[in-house]
Amino acid sequence: MSTRMTISDIARLAGVSKATVSRVLNHKPDVDPVTRERILRIMEEHNFVPSVAASGLAAGKGHLIGVLVPALTWPLIPDIMRGIAEVVEETNYELVLYSIKTSNHERDRSDVINRILANRLIAGLLAIFPGQSARHLPALQRQGLPVVLLDDQGLPPEQLPWITADNRAGAYAATRHLIELGHRRVAHIQGPLKYQVSRERFQGYCEALQDYGIPLDPSLILQGDFMPPGGRACACQFFAMPARSRPTAIFAASDLMAYGVMGAAEEFGLRIPEDVSLVGFDDISSSGHMRPPLTTVRQPLTEMGRCALELLLSLLETPDRPGAALLRASPLLAHFAGSSQSQSQTAMTATIESAEPLRLRLATTLVVRATTAPPPCYARL
Repeated sequence: MSTRMTISDIARLAGVSKATVSRVLNHKPDVDPVTRERILRIMEEHNFVPSVAASGLAAGKGHLIGVLVPALTWPLIPDIMRGIAEVVEETNYELVLYSIKTSNHERDRSDVINRILANRLIAGLLAIFPGQSARHLPALQRQGLPVVLLDDQGLPPEQLPWITADNRAGAYAATRHLIELGHRRVAHIQGPLKYQVSRERFQGYCEALQDYGIPLDPSLILQGDFMPPGGRACACQFFAMPARSRPTAIFAASDLMAYGVMGAAEEFGLRIPEDVSLVGFDDISSSGHMRPPLTTVRQPLTEMGRCALELLLSLLETPDRPGAALLRASPLLAHFAGSSQSQSQTAMTATIESAEPLRLRLATTLVVRATTAPPPCYARL
C-alpha cells in the first residue's frame, strides 16, 4: 500500500492541498513550518517515495531529458552519448533512455511515442538516428514537448530542429582522395536508399566523379545495409568480375560495410591496399585498429551529441526563441555557427541550412590511414 501512495493521498492525510505537498517536495520556502513538519512526518510514516515525474511536473518543469536511440549496441552510440553526457554533467538534468527494438519496428515506434506522451516524465526529447520514427515525433512537439533530432536516416519532419554531419561533403572527399591516387574504377557500396544519409553520400560520390570527368558506371554501384554482411556480399560481387573490369577502389558508406569488404578481399586472395583500395565512413573506434587500419570519413559524433543537447536545453529555457537567437544564447552553438559564417576559414565547422527551425550540418574529416594507395600498375592510365 505504501509504495502506491500518491501526492493526493499525502495531501488528504495532512489536510492540505496537493500544491502544498508539492511545495514541500520541491523545498519551497513558502510553507508554514508546522505544516511542513506534519507533511514530512506523514510521508515518513507511510514510507512515501515521491514520483520523479510527479515532482518534476509539480515544480512546473521536469528535470529529466529523454534520449531516443536505436539499439544500444550500434557502434556510433557511445561517442554520441559521450558528448551528451559532457553537457548534462554541467546541468541539473538527468537522462532517460528509450530504445527501439530491432524487431517489429513500426509497432515499437508508435508504442514508444505513446509511452512518452502518457508518462509525461521528461521535459524534452533528443532523438538519435530516428529513421522512420521521425514521422511520429511531431505529435510530441504538438503536445508541447521540445524535440531535437540528431542525424537523420529518414526524411526529417520540416518543423523539427536537427543536427547532422555533412554526409555529401564527406563522401565527396573520400571519392576525391581515391581519384587523386589514380583510381578510375571507383565502386560505391551504398547504405539503404530509404535513408537520407545514404542518398547524400551517394550524391557526394557522384559529384566527385563528375568533377573529375569520370563517367558514372552503374555496374560499380551496389546497395548494402550498413552492416558487415551487406558490405561483404557487395564486395564479393565486385571481386567476381574479370580482373580488368572490377574496381580498383571501393568507397563503402559505413565502416561496418568496409569491414565486410576486408573479409571478402581475404576470401578472394586480394590485398588491401595493393590490389584494391578501401575507404569507409564514420570512423568508429575500432577502425583505427583494423589490419590494415581503415581510411575513413570521420563524423564528429561527440560534437554532434554536445550540440544537439545544447540546442534542446536552449529550447527548454526559452521555448519561443527564434533559431538565430538560440544560436547566440548557447556558446557552443554560437561557436559552430560563427565558424560556418566566417569567409576566411578554409574548412567550415558547420553549415546553417535553416534558422527556422534550426538546422546545422557539422563538418566531416577524411582520415587517411593504410587502406588506400595508387591502383595496381595494370589499372593505371
